[in-house]
Amino acid sequence: MKKIDVTAPGKRPERGHLHPLTLVQNKAIDIFSSMGFEVAEGPEAETEYYNFDALNISKNHPARDMWDTFWLKNGKLLRTHTSPVQIRYMEANQPPFRLIAPGKVFRYEATDATHEAQFYQLEGLMIGKNITLANLKAVMEVFFQKFFGEKNIKVRLRPSYFPFVEPGVEVDIWFKGKWMEIAGAGMVHPKVLENVKIDPREWQGFAFGMGIDRLAMIKYKIDDVRLSYSGDLRFINQF
Repeated sequence: MKKIDVTAPGKRPERGHLHPLTLVQNKAIDIFSSMGFEVAEGPEAETEYYNFDALNISKNHPARDMWDTFWLKNGKLLRTHTSPVQIRYMEANQPPFRLIAPGKVFRYEATDATHEAQFYQLEGLMIGKNITLANLKAVMEVFFQKFFGEKNIKVRLRPSYFPFVEPGVEVDIWFKGKWMEIAGAGMVHPKVLENVKIDPREWQGFAFGMGIDRLAMIKYKIDDVRLSYSGDLRFINQF
C-alpha cells in the first residue's frame, strides 16, 4: 500500500464565514436569550391586518405614511417591520412572555449611506403583570453593555410617537462620549392588547425595535449601509 505524507505542503481549502449582519444578529440573540427572551419568526410577505390594523394603524391613519410600503399584486405586502411577528405570537400564546423577533424588513425609499430598501430589524416584547418603562430601561442597559462590551454605557428615554405604544420613547445610549439615538420603544398600546384578546387591565408591557444594520455599523465602524448588500468580497472578507 502506498503511504501518503500528510505533512506535505498543499493548498488549504477556502472556508466560508458569517456575514457581519449575521454575526450581529447572533450576538443579539445570545444576549436576549440569556435574559429569558424567546426567538419568534414570521412571514416576510404579510397581510395588511398584521402589518398595520392589529398594530393600531387603521387604513386611513396618517401614521401609515411613516412606513413606505411595497404592496404585492395578491393584496399582501412586504412587511415594513417585524412587529407582525409579535401580533402572531400574542394570538397563539398566553402571557406572561418575553420574545424577540429578528428578521428582514422592506421600505420603499431612496437608498443612501444610511438607508436601504431592505434591512434587518430586531424587535422585542415583554408582557407581564407589573412591567414598566423602568424594566425597559434596565433591559436596554444590559443589552447594550454586553453587546458593545462596555460597562459605562448609559441609557436615556426621550418622548416620541409610535401608534402601537403609549407612551412612546426614543432610546438613546451614551457611547464613546456622546448620546446616540439607537432604538424606538414604549408601553404596548391597550388597543393592541385588545386586538389579540389580552386584557390590558390585567396585563401590560413594553415593546422595542432597533436596526441590526445600524448596530453593525456602530460596532464595526461601517460608514455606508449599502456595503452590507454589495456582495463585494473586499468588504465581506474583513469579517
